[in-house]
Amino acid sequence: MTVRTKMQVLKGMYAAEAEYLAAGGPGEASFEPLAEFFSPQVVLHQAEALPYGGNWRGHEGMERFFLEMSRTWESFEMLEQDFLTPSDTAGPLVVLTQVRARSRATGRRLEFPILQTIEIQDGQIIDIHPFYWDTAEIAEACTNV
Repeated sequence: MTVRTKMQVLKGMYAAEAEYLAAGGPGEASFEPLAEFFSPQVVLHQAEALPYGGNWRGHEGMERFFLEMSRTWESFEMLEQDFLTPSDTAGPLVVLTQVRARSRATGRRLEFPILQTIEIQDGQIIDIHPFYWDTAEIAEACTNV
């Protein structure tokens, strides 16, 4: 078994995520290539104010999260990513991602940053905390009133 650095795990996950979404994502593509980067005990903590808010646990939770994301967003592009911590850091990695997205419900387009802390243990992602600058704007863009 090859030992991967934290940065290799993180960049591998982002590459697998892009391939998964390009292949059709939830319901179309296999989650397996993406699952190898996540611990079976992974927890993704999304802000409650978002349409896909809550804690998503394990591989099944991650698959359900991606399904909710695809129901919310017609498109979701990661335009630029800045890895803000060295890969040999003892704590979580920090990533700043610039996103361009289009809401399915309203057709509204948004560009916004997401800052994430990502904890990696034993070569797999175990904990993810995304922080959004304006959850109210995102929720409003995704609500067809």
